[in-house]
Amino acid sequence: MKKLLIFIFPIILLAATPQVPVVNLSLTAPKEPQQLVTTLNIVILMTLLVLAPSIVLVMTSFVRLLVVFGFLRQALGTPQSPPTTLLVSLSLVLTFFIMEPYAKKAYNEGIKPYIEKKIGYEEAFKRAVKPFKKFMLKNTREKDLALFYRIRHLPNPKTIDDVPLTILVPAFMISELKTAFEIGFLIFLPFLVIDMVVSSILMSLGMMMLPPVMISLPFKILVFVLVDGWNLIVQGLVESFR
Repeated sequence: MKKLLIFIFPIILLAATPQVPVVNLSLTAPKEPQQLVTTLNIVILMTLLVLAPSIVLVMTSFVRLLVVFGFLRQALGTPQSPPTTLLVSLSLVLTFFIMEPYAKKAYNEGIKPYIEKKIGYEEAFKRAVKPFKKFMLKNTREKDLALFYRIRHLPNPKTIDDVPLTILVPAFMISELKTAFEIGFLIFLPFLVIDMVVSSILMSLGMMMLPPVMISLPFKILVFVLVDGWNLIVQGLVESFR
């Protein structure tokens, strides 16, 4: 009897529930201008939702972290270890750690008042973006910022609010790439010295057919572990944004 009830009970629930409304996904020509505006708003919103993660990442410390970790992997001579997925995850975790104060400030000053209906949408957007603009301006070189102002033939800004995101974001990205390449060069130097020493020793011993990379790789990993390389690199990267 119990087994029979177990099978019958879902059928009773389905019979008792109201019918699911039909969703019409057919495409028809708009009969009124308001219908066209609504459709365009939906398309724009969906596009922003798809691009939002990429836009947010290029406005944070993610670019520098990921590029530096890529240089570190190449300097160690282990192109497959750590895997790319792990490096991206580590960069994301450190990005959340670095950007947490700015995100909290953006929420308290922009998003929270908007949810409480104290300010409008435009004012909320300006307040929420302002902490991120300060972060980007602090880590953007004046030369890179001036480059895009010259391209657009715009006058120099007087305050932070006068700097548009369309100029600040690309300037911030190329500044971050330059900084990441500079850090990557410094990371490469000690490992390059190890490669040169191992190569010189092998040549002096007459071992011309033995690849130097095969011998230097264990020594590079050993040196990196002994100096607590992950601790030093993560500490240096996080402090570079202060």
